[in-house]
Amino acid sequence: MPNIVYIALSLDGYIADKEGDIAWLESVANPNGGDLGFGEFMAGIDALVMGRNTFEKVVSFGIDWPYNKPVMLLSNSLKQLPEGFTGDVRIVNGELKQLVTSLNQQGYHNLYIDGGITIQQFLAKELIDELILTRFPILLGGGAPLFGELLHSQSFKHKQTKVLLNELVQSHYVRA
Repeated sequence: MPNIVYIALSLDGYIADKEGDIAWLESVANPNGGDLGFGEFMAGIDALVMGRNTFEKVVSFGIDWPYNKPVMLLSNSLKQLPEGFTGDVRIVNGELKQLVTSLNQQGYHNLYIDGGITIQQFLAKELIDELILTRFPILLGGGAPLFGELLHSQSFKHKQTKVLLNELVQSHYVRA
C-alpha cells in the first residue's frame, strides 16, 4: 500500500520559486505535448492526498479540475470548498498515520502525496514509500524546498532513472 510522491523540482531542490511561482516548469520545450508518464502513473493511483496550498494553486490555473481520482484535501483550516467547485475533493485532517489507515480501509491503497508541506509532513512520519522526482535543469536559488528537516535519515533504493525531452532527469526511488 504505497504512498508515492511524483513531483518536479529544480536542480537545487525547490518546487516553486521565491514568489511561489511554478512557471519555470514550462522552461523545457515539449513540442508534442506529452505527459511524460504522468497518465501512466495516475492509472495506478487510487486517490491523492493534497495540501491546501497545492489545491489553491491548481484551482488558480482557471482550468477544469485535472484529476479524475478522489482528492483528499489535507487542511486544518479550510472548512468548505470554493463556491461552484465541481471536483471530487474531500477535506480531511487529523494525525497522518490514522488518516492513511482510514483511507486504506476505504479502499484507497495507492496514494499520490502532493504538495511541499504535505510531502514534508509525510516524510517526517516516515509515510512515504516511493519518490518519483523529475529534475529540471534550472537553479532557482531559493523558494519552496521539497525537503525539510527530518529527525533522522531515511534510506531509499534507486529503482529507475530516465531522461525525458533530452533535458529532464526522472528518478524513481523506493524505501529501503
